[in-house]
Amino acid sequence: MAEIVRGFWGVVFVGFLMLSKWVDSYEFEDFIFNKTSTGDGAITPTPLLIALTLIQGAAAKGAVCLDGTLPGYHIHPGSGSGANSWLIQLEGGGWCNTVRNCVFRKTTRRGSSKFMEKQIQFTGILSNKAEENPDFFNWNRVKVRYCDGASFTGDSENKDALLQFRGQRIWEAAMADLMSKGMRNAQQALLSGCSAGGLASILHCDEFRTLFPSSTKVKCLSDAGLFMDATDVSGGHALRDVFKGVVSVQGLQKILPSNWTNKLDPTSCFFPQNLISNIKTPLFLLNAAYDFWQIQSSLAPPVADPHGLWHDCKLNYEKCSASQIQFLQDFRNDMLNAIKGFGVSTQNGLFINSCFAHCQSERQDTWFADDSPLIDNKPVALAVGDWYFDREGVNAIDCAYPCDKTCHNMVSK
Repeated sequence: MAEIVRGFWGVVFVGFLMLSKWVDSYEFEDFIFNKTSTGDGAITPTPLLIALTLIQGAAAKGAVCLDGTLPGYHIHPGSGSGANSWLIQLEGGGWCNTVRNCVFRKTTRRGSSKFMEKQIQFTGILSNKAEENPDFFNWNRVKVRYCDGASFTGDSENKDALLQFRGQRIWEAAMADLMSKGMRNAQQALLSGCSAGGLASILHCDEFRTLFPSSTKVKCLSDAGLFMDATDVSGGHALRDVFKGVVSVQGLQKILPSNWTNKLDPTSCFFPQNLISNIKTPLFLLNAAYDFWQIQSSLAPPVADPHGLWHDCKLNYEKCSASQIQFLQDFRNDMLNAIKGFGVSTQNGLFINSCFAHCQSERQDTWFADDSPLIDNKPVALAVGDWYFDREGVNAIDCAYPCDKTCHNMVSK
């Protein structure tokens, strides 16, 4: 099998082993190992390990994971010029869209803090090294763990199944706890998130802005959160069906902002393409045009490809036929059409590269390394930094595949 571009070590996604569950669950996005790669493919010898902090006052507020355990986060304090700057990273990890798979999910780290890692690596946008994270390395950096199954939304329960759907309360409890630990004094703040966390950073962006005085510089970053309401390979809408289940199971129609649900059905209000034009806070969209997760689970999931015609293609882009590549080009075009109005605003930012990738801000090799993906000779980290600090506007949209030779394209073995 062909080697992927420029020394990237390749990825085997854990979720593929659970392929049979994808038909009705979509619990995980865990095909991305939490490893750090330098430009020559070596693993960073001493990654920063940060312990889990449980939010002790959360239970009294009803802010609990699916199984009723305490939510938590990992925090590394800022220093020097970054002492009063805060970066909040919302963890991703899919959704649960039926009671059955929400019950399963609460036996994992995505639904219970009992199963969360006690320490995690801080890499990419969370790194504390200037050579790995030039603009945010000395900020207060926080990763909020994801255990509600609905992108930090929802405020209901299923007593029969012993399920707590308290994503909104978890969000509020985490923010309150961090405010008490110094975030209230922030002069600069950035809300970010990857995948399901990237969707959450959009859903909570304006709410995050309200936590701070007008003098605080507040912006939001969504990485791999631009989930499209796309037509799948069978002509259906697999991801819409999943989101419809999430909204129904967790009763999100009762909690999504009325200014959205007054115009659209609740399921449509979970798709970023319908929300981004209404976000008032400056927002940056970082996304791969050929999002690896969306190809796997939205465009060609097993339910839409029962005969496995897309099996090889979706695991390795180099095995796609000409007609399959054209289908993916159409998906890219739909994504670009969806962000046309968004990109017009000078306060917003875009970095849409033509890579087969998913989540590029937390991985060192794609965030900032010697051979990081580039658009106009600029890596992701510098594009986000230029936009956040108003050094220059960033509206970077790549040419179509296969023109970009800097991609770290994902394949599965």
